[in-house]
Formats: sequence, structure tokens, C-alpha cells
Amino acid sequence: MSPDNRKLLRVGVLFGGRSGEHEVSLASAASVIRGLDPDKYEAVPIGITKDGHWLIGEGAMKMLPDILKGGRRVMLTADPTEAALVPLDRGSGAQRFDVVFPVMHGTFGEDGTIQGMLDLSGLPYVGAGVLGSAIGMDKDVAKRLCQEAGIPVVPWVTVHRWEWEKDPAAIQSEIQKKFVYPVFVKPATLGSSVGMSKVHNAEELAPALNFACEFGMKILVEKAVVAREIEVSVLGNHNPQASVPGEIVPHREFYDYTAKYLEDGTQLLIPAVLKPAQAEKIRNLAVEAFRALELSGMARVDFFLEKKGGKIFLNEVNTIPGFTSISMYPKLWEASGIPFRELIDKLIQLAFELHREKARTKYAIELPEGCGGALTG
Repeated sequence: MSPDNRKLLRVGVLFGGRSGEHEVSLASAASVIRGLDPDKYEAVPIGITKDGHWLIGEGAMKMLPDILKGGRRVMLTADPTEAALVPLDRGSGAQRFDVVFPVMHGTFGEDGTIQGMLDLSGLPYVGAGVLGSAIGMDKDVAKRLCQEAGIPVVPWVTVHRWEWEKDPAAIQSEIQKKFVYPVFVKPATLGSSVGMSKVHNAEELAPALNFACEFGMKILVEKAVVAREIEVSVLGNHNPQASVPGEIVPHREFYDYTAKYLEDGTQLLIPAVLKPAQAEKIRNLAVEAFRALELSGMARVDFFLEKKGGKIFLNEVNTIPGFTSISMYPKLWEASGIPFRELIDKLIQLAFELHREKARTKYAIELPEGCGGALTG
């Protein structure tokens, strides 16, 4: 119980999963759990292993890897009247909670799959819904929608794995007609630069496409722009707000997985050194992208700012941004006046706000009295 005798809100922190970004998710979840105010919330860590088993640990504050190694196996029910984690063994005692905070990056967590399950269960949850999550995860679809909304994006070619495997020569020819090297090759439905390569010449193209195809069925080939990497955090539902912009200065040739998580040296400049008009334009574009992609709760919107010419391009949108100690999303909000613990509070409040609005929607037709028979058409 909290000091004023009000019941603590039980927050299910969902992490791990079948994703190339599994390890990043563990670090993010640990930060979220530490950031939850113990006077308001009871954390319920929910770990999903790499092979898809759902687990809960004996203690909410154990080391996350320990939770994944031990703990009882559970499943989430899809019955909205009894939404709970139900043990898969013969033991009793379903684990219920008030709101879910998904901290799952990549496939089966950030792509709308978990969000759909939570909707079926009738549970409030932090972040974008099914549609926004699916769109945000698919960089090809997101680019098309942003382009339709007048938001500038980096030129790209979409390659499906089956097309590449069927006729690699035709795909290489198409790419080389559109772009001059270098180009970036990456899976369309992953983040954290997993499966991504910078291709400097024709000899490197096929290996890069083969590598990306290991992680996705759809691949993006993008023009490489010589640019600064600018990021903005967005927070809100119907009235989203943008943080101050920040800049990533990688110590490697580009900001790949190793530079992000395995090595020191990358600089995070907060706020980014920009002209006031540039900063305002980037913040406005971040909010426009948030709305165009049907997002809610939170997102980190990444941009390229050309070093010559000053053109701004939207790079990608992350609907479940990182929450690790080095992650830009919370750092940008802290620089904008919202500390980490308050940010967690606001995200949970936004989850309840959107859940209340969803609850106003009718899902059944009320028939006039006496019309109890089957409808025919």
C-alpha cells in the first residue's frame, strides 16, 4: 500500500521476445522498472524468452536475466473479463495487473502483435496501438505514408526476399540504375540497425542483401546521405508534443548495432546545435509524422540533416524507443524538463486515457425489442 493507503497500480513490464533486439529490450525494461515510483506502482516483470515462453520471476526487482532463466511459465488470457497471467503448471493464482508497459523492440513486440493481444485482453497499455505499431515497424509503409503527407524521406527501393532469391541480377540492376554508391541496405521491419550494412560498391551489394534477408522478408535499399543524425522524442495522444532535438555523433562510419550498444565513443549531443528555424522545423515534422502514422503515447522520430544544403529527411520512427541508460528518448525529455520518473508517469496516464476512449466504442448492435431472431440479408 502507498503511504496514503491507496492501492498501488500494478504495472506489467513486458520485455524480451523473439527478436534480434532481445538484449536491448532487457536493458530497457530494467531501466523502466527502476524508474517506476514505488509509492505509486508495483512492478510485475514479464519476460518472454527467445523461443517465446512467457515467464514471471519470484521477485519484481531481480536481475532480468535471472527472471528469464527461472520463474514460472505463464500465458496471457485473451478474455477481457479475466485478463491475467495464468500459470501453465497446476499451481493456482493468476497474476492480474492494471496496465502493461511493453518494452519490446522489433518483431513480435513493436510490430502490433503484442498490442493486438493486449487489445483482446482489454488491458490498457503504453504506446501505439495495433495499426500505428505495424506501420511504424514497416519502414517501407511508413515512408510511403510520410511521403503522402508531404514529409521528406530519403529515396529508397523496396526489395522482397522472394524477388531477390528469384532474380538477383534484375534486382541489382534496378538498384544500380536508381542509385550511385554508397547505399544502405537494411530489413524493413527491424530496428537497432540489426541486419544493416553500408554498401560502397557493386561487390558488396549481394552480400548485404543476403545478410538483410536473414532478418526480414522485405528489405530497404536507401540512398546514403552525408548528414547529421538528429532525433526528437514525441509524447502524447491527440495533442502530441515534441522534445528538444538531439544529435547522434557515431564514432564508427555509421550508427550500427555495435556503435549503439557494444562500444563506447558515440556522442549524444543534447540539445543539438541547430539554428532556431531548423530545430522548429524538425520538431514540427516529428509531430506531423506521429500523426500521419496513427501513433499514440510515445515515439522517437529520427532525421537526417544534410551537411551540404541543409535538407531535412525523415529517417524512421520508433514506436517503442529504447529506455536504457544511453537511450535518447528519455534523455531528450529530461533536457526538455520532464525527468525519467515523471516521463514514466505521463506514459502510464496516456495509456489509461486512450483506454478510456477505446471503451466508449460500441462493438455490438442493439436490436429493437422483439427482434431477437436471426438477421437475414
